[in-house]
Amino acid sequence: MSTLRFKTTINCGNCIRAVTPTLNQEVGPHNWQVDTASPDKILTVHADEATAPQVIKAVEEAGFEIQPLAQ
Repeated sequence: MSTLRFKTTINCGNCIRAVTPTLNQEVGPHNWQVDTASPDKILTVHADEATAPQVIKAVEEAGFEIQPLAQ
């Protein structure tokens, strides 16, 4: 299973609710989490099939900024 990490602007519970449908569709429920306590609001994705471009597209479609972190 690969792990992808991103810096985002997902910073609260409402933001997480807004991005949940698109991320669940792209990577599956329970395969991602956002650390809203981190200054960089780190999104971590654990999935075999997910690619960074898929995750970026899903988050941007939900209205948030996202940047990949060095692996």
